[in-house]
Amino acid sequence: MPEAHATEPRQVGITHPANLLTLARLLFAPLLFWFVLDAEASRGASWAAFGLGFALASTDFFDGRVARRSNVVSRSGAFLDPLADKIVVIGGAYCLVYVERYWWLPVTIIAIRELGITTWRSRWAREGLALPARTSAKYKTFVQGGALLLAVMPMMRDHDTAVNVALWVAVAWTVSTGIQYLIDGQNALSTTGD
Repeated sequence: MPEAHATEPRQVGITHPANLLTLARLLFAPLLFWFVLDAEASRGASWAAFGLGFALASTDFFDGRVARRSNVVSRSGAFLDPLADKIVVIGGAYCLVYVERYWWLPVTIIAIRELGITTWRSRWAREGLALPARTSAKYKTFVQGGALLLAVMPMMRDHDTAVNVALWVAVAWTVSTGIQYLIDGQNALSTTGD
């Protein structure tokens, strides 16, 4: 009996359903920010912000799932997916700073890590090095999103301690995965002789 071989993923364009889910996350992010800012009296907490935030988080889960089931890869998707994550997380978090739900320091730590790793990834890509994301880094966005959803959930409006603990857990996870990513990149550069 002949051995079955896995087929190589095929390249797809921006109009593939997985990429359209990612684009939806980008397009609806400003509406999420508006919902948070519009609920300033309740410090960003509203069912509209929670529902849309949950929907946007779901697109992050499903775009990867659709791509894997279709056995496709997309350069535009590889660029847009982390960009959409960063816009939703950093933008949403700074909106929560504006409505005085979050303190600026932990949000700025997350933003610096995200932008710093993006800069390093660009540098490594120019040198021909592409590092796959570790499982812990893939869960990072889930942890960040969970902290954001908790902050905008109306039932948690008066539970500052729980919201702050969730935010600092997200900060710790974000920083630790960033450090690991830098170590992986430096190790990979060392073994390639660069």
